[in-house]
Amino acid sequence: MIGREKRVLARHYLERGLSKAAIARQLEVDRRTVFRWIASGQLEKALDNDPVRYGPRVPRASKLAPYRRILATRLAEYPELSAVRLFEEIRSSGYQGGYGQVKRFVRGIRPRPVEEPVVRFETPPGHQGQVDFATFQLPWGTRHALVVVLGYSRLMWLRYYRRQTMPVVMRGLEAAFRSFGGVPSELLFDQMKAVITSDERPTGGRVVENAEFLRFAHHWDFRIRACRPYRAQTKGKVERPIRYIRESFFYGREFVSDADLNARVLRWLDTVANVRVHGTLKERPVDRFEEEREHLGVLARWPYRSVTPRPGPQSQRRARRGGPRPRVEVERRPLATYAQIAEEM
Repeated sequence: MIGREKRVLARHYLERGLSKAAIARQLEVDRRTVFRWIASGQLEKALDNDPVRYGPRVPRASKLAPYRRILATRLAEYPELSAVRLFEEIRSSGYQGGYGQVKRFVRGIRPRPVEEPVVRFETPPGHQGQVDFATFQLPWGTRHALVVVLGYSRLMWLRYYRRQTMPVVMRGLEAAFRSFGGVPSELLFDQMKAVITSDERPTGGRVVENAEFLRFAHHWDFRIRACRPYRAQTKGKVERPIRYIRESFFYGREFVSDADLNARVLRWLDTVANVRVHGTLKERPVDRFEEEREHLGVLARWPYRSVTPRPGPQSQRRARRGGPRPRVEVERRPLATYAQIAEEM
């Protein structure tokens, strides 16, 4: 088939007044071909609208081709070698190409270890809750959200506090238990640094080493657990809600006070967070909580009462300045008071 370029030239020569025989000689085609073009109207239609057909591109030799076997051998022996390192090695051997070719080739042939799928560790109703702190910056200062998530239903409770202290944790957990109407059998603490000693100084230790918190757990009848050693299975039940809190509730909103912040987050829990269809469970947390509610432990008859004396403001200021710690003054109480405390424990 004669190409479109010759037909375009034929129309051009006709417009200039050349004879059909002259056009055939110029295009090196038979004169009858020119007559056929004219008779069929092929020179009258818009040739520019015809689809352009290209032949196969002549392959060009890649500068990387002689070095591909070297790269494959090196990666087979040392799978973690970086593309930069391999680029330097073959460049010292004479490679004249760019780094981009090496990077793309290495990405395509690098051996990848087979990752075992993480099986989410699901717990029966009422068995487990997870606890963590999340930090938020507000115009009037830093606030810490204490987040409690029930493992089975994913029902969430949270409240914002000024500090991350042991009294805050205990006070917040008691509020969460009252909100749930019961107590899970065990609580997992994702970040142990969130729990502070009774004198409000970080310990850097595990929560189970804190005698005050052990008494609190005994009072409310739950076990203390850390996410280790099965953190990979438990991870996500409280971290993902924290990210969800930031994206769905906190970002893009303005708050005027701590009271406004906590009031609005409670409304958000009731109207959004706990009534949405959970991405993993494909059910609403409030619906699953109806099944979980009856499996929670009973609430304690009264709040936990600490038996550890609390230092006053003057003692705390002296401790922050690095001065000698004051002597602890033991409060004298009637024997009936101690008997009552012993019964509560």
